[in-house]
Amino acid sequence: MTKRSLCCDSEGATIVEFAIVVPLFMVLLLGIMDVGQMVYGKSVLAGAVRKAARESSLETRNTSEADAMVLDMIRPVLPGVTIATTRKSYYDFSDIGRPEKWNDSNKNGNCDNNETYTDENRNAQWDEDVGKAGSDGGASDVVVYTVNASFEPAFKVPFLPKLWSNRTLSSTAVTRNQPFATQAGYGSSAGSCA
Repeated sequence: MTKRSLCCDSEGATIVEFAIVVPLFMVLLLGIMDVGQMVYGKSVLAGAVRKAARESSLETRNTSEADAMVLDMIRPVLPGVTIATTRKSYYDFSDIGRPEKWNDSNKNGNCDNNETYTDENRNAQWDEDVGKAGSDGGASDVVVYTVNASFEPAFKVPFLPKLWSNRTLSSTAVTRNQPFATQAGYGSSAGSCA
C-alpha cells in the first residue's frame, strides 16, 4: 500500500470513534442515574418524614414505629440506607430557633459573665435554642422532626472516587401535636451564666 492510499482509507474509523465515545457516554449515563437516584430518594424521604411526623403528632403516637416506617419507605429506593432521627419540641411555632430569654447586659449576644437567664426548657443551663432536644413533646407542642438518611450510591460514577463514598440526604417536618391534654408551659426558674 502506498502512503496516499493509507491516508484515504477510512475502514476501521468507526471502531476508533466508538472506543472514544462509549466511555464518555457510560460516565454520563451513570452520572444521570446517580443524580436520579438521589433526587428520587430525596422525594421519597420527604414524603415519608411528613407522614411519620403526622403519625407522631397523634395522641396514640409511637415514635419508634414512625422511625421504622420512614426506614421501610426509603429502603427500596436507597438500598443499605441507615437513618438517624432527631426531634425537638417547642411550645409554639414562633419559638423555633429562639434562644432562652436572658439579660444580655454586655450586648455580645451570648449568655456569659453571670448574666441571668430564664430556664424555659428546664435543663438547668442556658440554651441558644429553647426547644427540648430528644422530645416528641406533649399536647399541642410543636415538634421539629429531622431524618438524615445515609446510603452508598447504587450507581457509582467511575473516575470520581470522592463521590463514591456514603451520601446523606436530610428532610425535616414540623407539626403540632394534637391537643389531647393541657399543654405544659415553659419553665420560669432563673439561672446565671458562667
